[in-house]
Amino acid sequence: MSDNGTFGGLLLVLIVSFALPILLFKLHIRILPVVVAEILSGLVLGKSGFQIVVNNQWLSMLSLLGFIYLMFLSGLEIDFSILRPSSRRPLDALNPLLSAIIVFAGIFIASGTMSIALLALGFVKKVFLTTLIISTVSLGIVVPVLKERGLLSTALGQTLLLVTVLADFFTMILLAVYVSALSHSKLDMFLLFAFLLVLVVTYFIIRPFASSNRFKMLSTSTVQIGTRAIFTLLLGVVYLSEQMGVENILGAFLAGAIVSILKPQKAFIYQLESFGYGFLIPIFFVMVGVNLNIRPLLTDMKMLVLIPLLLLCMFLAKLVPMFFLKKWLTLRDIFSSAALLSAKLSLVIAAATLALELGILDERLHGAFILVAVISCLLFPVLFNKLAVQQETRKRTISIFGLNHISIPVISELTKDNGYDIRLFTANKTMYDNVLSGDELRIGGELHYLPLLTVGALDELRAFQSDVIVAATTKDEINAAIAEHAAVDKDKRVIVRIEEPELHKQMREKGMEVFSTLFAARRVLRALIENPGALRLISENEPLSEIDIGKSLLYGTMLKSLPIPPNVLILRIYRGKASIIPNGDTVVQRGDRLLLSGNADHIEQFRMMLS
Repeated sequence: MSDNGTFGGLLLVLIVSFALPILLFKLHIRILPVVVAEILSGLVLGKSGFQIVVNNQWLSMLSLLGFIYLMFLSGLEIDFSILRPSSRRPLDALNPLLSAIIVFAGIFIASGTMSIALLALGFVKKVFLTTLIISTVSLGIVVPVLKERGLLSTALGQTLLLVTVLADFFTMILLAVYVSALSHSKLDMFLLFAFLLVLVVTYFIIRPFASSNRFKMLSTSTVQIGTRAIFTLLLGVVYLSEQMGVENILGAFLAGAIVSILKPQKAFIYQLESFGYGFLIPIFFVMVGVNLNIRPLLTDMKMLVLIPLLLLCMFLAKLVPMFFLKKWLTLRDIFSSAALLSAKLSLVIAAATLALELGILDERLHGAFILVAVISCLLFPVLFNKLAVQQETRKRTISIFGLNHISIPVISELTKDNGYDIRLFTANKTMYDNVLSGDELRIGGELHYLPLLTVGALDELRAFQSDVIVAATTKDEINAAIAEHAAVDKDKRVIVRIEEPELHKQMREKGMEVFSTLFAARRVLRALIENPGALRLISENEPLSEIDIGKSLLYGTMLKSLPIPPNVLILRIYRGKASIIPNGDTVVQRGDRLLLSGNADHIEQFRMMLS
């Protein structure tokens, strides 16, 4: 079909992007990334297949916006806080940051060597571009796989994550430098560095505004000033990049990096991702497949040889540097890690698409690079899952500050559940001696005594390196200081005991989970009078549990379609600051937290399904 109307092609692309995740979920095809399925569907619909969808003005514009937004989200995914070195590990332990820098440098050198070999064999013409394509890693593939395997919290997982972050960030920067260098104009190179300088200045200008109370207030109202600010920043930076002769994808990527450094709330990030992955980005990936013509590749013997050769080069370029870690890793870990780092998608497509537009690549080589990226997403994550050793489910770690009549009973119950690694910190010498001797108190956990619970002393003991922080001493000022220091890490839950009403209010406004014995006692008494059934539900042997939605394939799924075990009831869905009363037609979204009641074993089984 040569023409499907102004909106016909767009409608068909949207129908495909809507139906694919549902189809993959129903068919239990978990090894195929949705974006790969979208490209494959585009191949069927476009030039390589039935030619039902053809490019038009609307599809071209929305695809470009999807490409730009994808690069923005790629920059947003980078967590720059993990680049900070830590001095709190043994000298002979695996250092994720140092190891990642060395491994990434090795990957780049190995990729360059293989690119030179491919040039000598006559397969490629641009060594540096091929080096960038071979060396890049897909953050969107590595992070979900590490999460699913429970590796993100391990030294190996952190190392692989850092290698991916470095590869993503420096590949984009080097790609921009390379494109500027191709022009052989000193002005273009000057404009690139001027553009980077303008972005640094922009960050320092918007940082005070982004952290102001007025901005936060407007962000929670119907004005949604945060969303407006993000799109203004994104399009402003992209426009500036085009005016200064810099590629717009670099502008979009660095705009995302700026937002990442500002540390926005998770709920806000989910909001941005929902718009991108729900609308614009699927259009881009489907159109990549639509515009890709693989028929010439299938009849070109040179391209048929190049595709497996590129896959081999991508794997070897990751494998050789990983042997630097043989002191800490097994051979199986080294091979599985190299396989995971060989998976690539977005940046390969970005580099290949840009190179095609600039005339650096012809259509056949461009198609070969994209086809290799698609195959790598299918092949290497599966190979990793086959080779990697399954990690035992990691217990959640809790740091509790203060031993007293409030915290001790809770610690005792948590110890019996054996579902947590508990670390206790106290300045109460009597309580410390009693627990240590076991004469009067018997509670489990790692126990530390400090004359004063100061932030500096607690940092020395790595007290804040836990999933949950509970500041429960009898002194409000100590609890507040501990909570504010811990709350810098947005991924941690911070629970703080504050008795003074005004300070209690202030801490709640800062987004912390605050409790007080007086307030709790008042609420319990009122519940006994007005709602005794609700209180009985909380105090029964089957406790309430909370589960985070983790698997991307479940986003957009109705509750009635979830594999909920028997004897488990979903009471509430927490979405950001909102509390939703669920029904069977309620659709699960990324970042949702489910409050459940029921059999503990069945709840744990459900947690494993969703993690």
